[in-house]
Amino acid sequence: MPDRPRLTPAVADVRRAVRASLGDLRADDLVLVALSGGADSLALAAATAFEAPRAGLRAGAVVVDHGLQPGSAEVAAAAAAQATALGLAPVEVRRVAVGTEGGPEAAAREARYRSLGEVASSTGAVAVLLGHTLDDQAETVLLGLARGSGPTSLQGMDAVAGPWRRPLLAVRREATRVSCADLGLEPWDDPHNDDPSYARVRVRTTVLPVLERELGPGVAEALVRTAAQLREDAEALDHFAEEVAEEVADHAEAGISLDVRSLAANPAALRQRLIRLAVSSEFALTLSRAQTLEVARLVTDWHGQGAVSLPGVTVVRTGGALHFAATAAS
Repeated sequence: MPDRPRLTPAVADVRRAVRASLGDLRADDLVLVALSGGADSLALAAATAFEAPRAGLRAGAVVVDHGLQPGSAEVAAAAAAQATALGLAPVEVRRVAVGTEGGPEAAAREARYRSLGEVASSTGAVAVLLGHTLDDQAETVLLGLARGSGPTSLQGMDAVAGPWRRPLLAVRREATRVSCADLGLEPWDDPHNDDPSYARVRVRTTVLPVLERELGPGVAEALVRTAAQLREDAEALDHFAEEVAEEVADHAEAGISLDVRSLAANPAALRQRLIRLAVSSEFALTLSRAQTLEVARLVTDWHGQGAVSLPGVTVVRTGGALHFAATAAS
């Protein structure tokens, strides 16, 4: 790689995104790049190696070898060598055992995030940077829409969530590939990214191109804008739900109660959030939409029906309130 590669528009876009993502960190903080060797994470690694020292930060990398393909160890070693050549330190390679629960994609993701979290903890890193791009965000939103996963899924991925940071969510995938080429970096192309047995690959290679062709350019950007708007609305409603909960909730040793009249007076979106909030805060249970609506019918369609049974929780309407209590062990 040349000592002073030219600053091209693609390189500048990736660096600018990384600079913005690191802006709130303190001097001498350590950040780690989750590096696969692909164009997205390699461009992210190069930009981080450039921007972090200028912000007074330390930057390293973690390469997770899932062991799912022949030669994966060699791919991981090559990615680690690239990270070291870029000036990142520490650089760690972690080989993980991928289970089967939830399917191959979910199992690999769970193993990867667990390993990244372990390295972050052992090194004292304050953040792990992930290479998800605008295209990944659009695919996530479209998959959530197709699966009817609700507003949480349609919000897409968080730019910041705990230790995880995604600096490139406003950067197109093509820009990361061009950035690598401009810097003289050779990314690895994961064959899984072209395997049509994965739903995300079909969305990437077939569905989005068809939408772009039939509806015109800008579909990916429109999906990402929609996700951002949904996130803003959801955050506002969650905030209101927490405020209202203080007025309508009554905590007791046996569980929690919500005032029926107050629930009925609120719009459906807020009422359902109050129900989910009560269950999640008291019993650490996340309700599906179907479960939430079943409980809400005790308010909106009350005709003396009996209790609603949720996993480990029973909800009954008595005395003008919904009472949530842990289900007695049989």
